[in-house]
Amino acid sequence: MSTEKSLAIVLRLVEFSETSVIATLFTEDFGKISALAKGARRPKGPFEAALDLLAVCRIVFLHKSSDALDLLTEAKLERRFRAATRNLSHLYAGYYVAELLQDLTDDGDPHPQLFQAANQTLIELDDACDVATTVLRFEMIALHEVGHLPSFDRCVGCGNELSMEGRIAFGQLAGGVLCPQCRVGQRQVVSVSAGVIRAFRCFSDPNDSWRRMELDRGLRGELRGVLNHYLANLLGRKPRMHRYLGVLAE
Repeated sequence: MSTEKSLAIVLRLVEFSETSVIATLFTEDFGKISALAKGARRPKGPFEAALDLLAVCRIVFLHKSSDALDLLTEAKLERRFRAATRNLSHLYAGYYVAELLQDLTDDGDPHPQLFQAANQTLIELDDACDVATTVLRFEMIALHEVGHLPSFDRCVGCGNELSMEGRIAFGQLAGGVLCPQCRVGQRQVVSVSAGVIRAFRCFSDPNDSWRRMELDRGLRGELRGVLNHYLANLLGRKPRMHRYLGVLAE
């Protein structure tokens, strides 16, 4: 066993015994890990109440080479997630960030850029941000980092660049936009406005231009419909938090 250190976001806590929990953590340096935290449920345990959902902690853990759980030996709180004191939509959005980190990533697969994006998203959700655009930005980064960002400019069938005018075919299973020729025979294809594709392109761009883009209610609703369906296909089920995040389409 080797002793490792990293910054981590707490994704999930499951009671293991009267005094211990199993913590699922998304770490900056090691990706997602599951670790046994002995004594975490004691009033004066070794973790100083740092293990709280969506809290950011500096952790020390013993990494097991086998399929056994890692052993968490230390956790020092860096920042607690306090969005519940603002409103429920911010809180649910934070839970949604945790759900995507849990379901889109594999154990032990580091994604430092995704960690930084998640950390920044939680900071903004703790403030007076626009929940819909903040979450959409995180979704685009997450899909890019795990290799599932759809193609928004070139046909996924032939690779030709598409004109951003009128209605555009988007293949939910194909993974992006389709030209008229490549659309033939494809399943689960939806027709979306060029504005939706332009918005997706803006929010997936590395720069901060997405912060200046205004989305009216109609465009937000169409965006959510397309993206929610795409994520459901990718995960094999609807994300659990979607039912609580109607604000994303408002």
